[in-house]
Amino acid sequence: MIFRLTHKLNQKLKTGSLDHLALDQNPFADWSCRLFSADRRQYILLSNTCSLYSCVMPGKGNPDAETFVENALDCLRDFTANDAHQWAFRNFIDPDRETVHFSKALNRSVTTSMNQLVECAQDLLIDNRLPPHEVGYRLNEHLLSCIAATKSDGYGTPRDAFQRMVDAKQVELET
Repeated sequence: MIFRLTHKLNQKLKTGSLDHLALDQNPFADWSCRLFSADRRQYILLSNTCSLYSCVMPGKGNPDAETFVENALDCLRDFTANDAHQWAFRNFIDPDRETVHFSKALNRSVTTSMNQLVECAQDLLIDNRLPPHEVGYRLNEHLLSCIAATKSDGYGTPRDAFQRMVDAKQVELET
């Protein structure tokens, strides 16, 4: 499992120098993470690197890497369970929890899309006063160009991209 940390989050967690790792063989076990503030509170955006399927967790209570990993996996477990993807968490994300690596961001496309998601999350947290858990549902309906199903579609949502990953994995398991 790979957690790709921004510089700011890496400093908070004190994980040391980060290397650039290639995409995990299991796309469900590769998560990009960004620390951000909204209304003077810290939050962490957790986005699947391939699909940008995202959830938001409080930044407070994550003083080190070990605590962060446990809190992030708890957040992912709870969010996927409430979003009808508990099966995907149990079968494709949770089994990789024993081998966690930290890395730099994968590429600019993911970083740019996460910046857009952070802006949207800040608006939802501040203006709409939504709890972090609810913000994730809204973020997964946000249109992004880098995850469109085909070039002609132009845009896609993280929820649809994650569902395509789940569907592809189910077909792979059936064959």
